Amino acid sequence: MAIRSIRYSHSNEWLLSADQDGVVKYWQTNFNNVQTIRAHDDAPVRDVAFAPTDTKFVTAADDTTMKIWYFASGTHESTLSGHQWDVKCADWHPTKGLIASGSKDHTVRLWDPRTGRCLTTLHGHKNTLTMVRFEPSNGVLLASCAREQNGRVFDIRMMRDVFMLKGHEKEISCLTWHPIHSSLLTTAGNDGSMFHYLLDEQSPPAGIAATVSPYDSPTPSDAPAQTLYPAHKVLHAHEYAIWSMDWHPLGHVLASGSNDRATRFWTRPRPGDDSYMSDRWHIGQEAAEARGTWKKAEAQRQQQEEEMEDEEDGLVDQKMPARLPGLPGLPGLPGLARPAPASHPVGINPERAQMLDMPGFPNGPPAPPGLDLEALKKAFGGQLPAPPLANGAMPMPNFGNGMPPLPPGFMPPPGFPLPGITGVSDAATNGGSIRRRGPLPSQEESLQAEMRQGKFRTAR
Repeated sequence: MAIRSIRYSHSNEWLLSADQDGVVKYWQTNFNNVQTIRAHDDAPVRDVAFAPTDTKFVTAADDTTMKIWYFASGTHESTLSGHQWDVKCADWHPTKGLIASGSKDHTVRLWDPRTGRCLTTLHGHKNTLTMVRFEPSNGVLLASCAREQNGRVFDIRMMRDVFMLKGHEKEISCLTWHPIHSSLLTTAGNDGSMFHYLLDEQSPPAGIAATVSPYDSPTPSDAPAQTLYPAHKVLHAHEYAIWSMDWHPLGHVLASGSNDRATRFWTRPRPGDDSYMSDRWHIGQEAAEARGTWKKAEAQRQQQEEEMEDEEDGLVDQKMPARLPGLPGLPGLPGLARPAPASHPVGINPERAQMLDMPGFPNGPPAPPGLDLEALKKAFGGQLPAPPLANGAMPMPNFGNGMPPLPPGFMPPPGFPLPGITGVSDAATNGGSIRRRGPLPSQEESLQAEMRQGKFRTAR
């Protein structure tokens, strides 16, 4: 099922994912799924956001509502209703009890999570909102983008927009704030472009007059929003729409994910290095080929090498091979089918037939003459006793389930279930997908240990 949103907790110890079916899953850093809750019935969850203390989180869905949940117990606390259409995005203030949401009804709303009341409605966009994000350092500004070419920055102290971001030729798909420099805002478009804006520099193109910031106006609440233009452009960052971006916590690397199936990492050039202005990401593939800064043959060779490395690492079709019918639990091993049972001549009782000699395994002394086997079988409850061992012989192990138990702490290898091991299925899964690595341990005990230390406890 398609995943619509993921968000790390502020402690970086937990990850929430939301999918098309309205299900939210808890993950730890080793990507072991700890808990699953159905947040919204028959409605895709479009966004999730943690509270500053990580004790709660909010979900936004296409059923026009948002819901607040207790993280530790996974129980529902309250529902925020007020949007007239699908809620496409949400964010929780980094330090305060304040939630922002964006909807298909073209509005941005601010909510009080304690009472569930809508505090204000911010207008300005003319299409469906795609993302809202609070500035993480000071929390005074709120950036938003919609399915249009312009983005907006709101000041929550004045409850109005103070900056309008222009420059994109296509719709803005996502945005992100720099974690340290509060004036740096990055946006990405459906055409694969990436723009960097500085809120304290207007950067107007030639022929366009500069405008006054509302903060420099004698009446900030009545002054029009200042138009900002990108201070830096990466016009060909990706071949298709960029769906997500995020900065490294130290702010020196920016990661971007696109519909072209590529994740790219960006950083500032070294001082004096201006060669990047001629690469294919800034001027395009054709112009870079003409200037000689990008060679198509080398790029294709590099792509083929990467694909070959993926194949060597087993990153191809991973399917369970068919099992042999005669040997349960060991798939695909040739020549190890179960042998047919030995036949006995007519008139010979198979129970009294002499066993074949095996090297190193004595059959025991012969039965004394005149021994009545039927009487002996009745005396022992219908079963003959085991023959006595020869001098110096070791008894054969006898496990009731047919296989010796595994040592403590050891797990059977993935994809090779062993017959008779408790808790391990022996059913054939012909053609089924398997994991290439061993199963991850359960994290329920670690979650309970964290709760005993005072973390992730329900605050009522």
